[in-house]
Amino acid sequence: MTDSEQILVQKAQKGDPDAFAALVNEHQQYVYNLALRVVKDENEALDLAQEAFVRAWTALPNFKGQSQFRTWLYRIVTNLCYNKLPNLRRSLNDLGDDVMEEIPEPFLDTPAQAYESNETRASLQRAIQNLDSNYQLLITLRYQNELSYEEIASTLNLPLGTVKTGIFRAKEQLRKSLAQLEESWITV
Repeated sequence: MTDSEQILVQKAQKGDPDAFAALVNEHQQYVYNLALRVVKDENEALDLAQEAFVRAWTALPNFKGQSQFRTWLYRIVTNLCYNKLPNLRRSLNDLGDDVMEEIPEPFLDTPAQAYESNETRASLQRAIQNLDSNYQLLITLRYQNELSYEEIASTLNLPLGTVKTGIFRAKEQLRKSLAQLEESWITV
């Protein structure tokens, strides 16, 4: 947690609504995106995001700072999502504890690949939407919300190995989807 965020948290814990509003502004897009990835409904995601911030405001005096504020906040929204999708937690726990070695991401950086890169990004977003909810959640927390594996494990209350395995498997599914897309481009 940055020093400025820590100061905002401390002020908000003392009842400063402006400090809490600043925290909301900092995290609202990530909270909404996380909820949207899980529930796949914009209105439901808005409701969950709003409820998450209401619960955060209510529980903020009990926040001890043992984790980052965003980890604590994402845990709140994740728990709300679990309440909406009870099978999600069971699916995440069924991933197992195997720790897989992470494979490096493909890297595209030449101007000649700009069009293909944009097409790949659009295809990747579609592929993410086609993943199971548990994999979508892990990918969202890791790559969109930029949480570390440890933060994800803490947020979801899962073993670190389960998080690593889930992200590895989700990335494998995404790689296969993108490879199929690339094959279709070659045959055209």
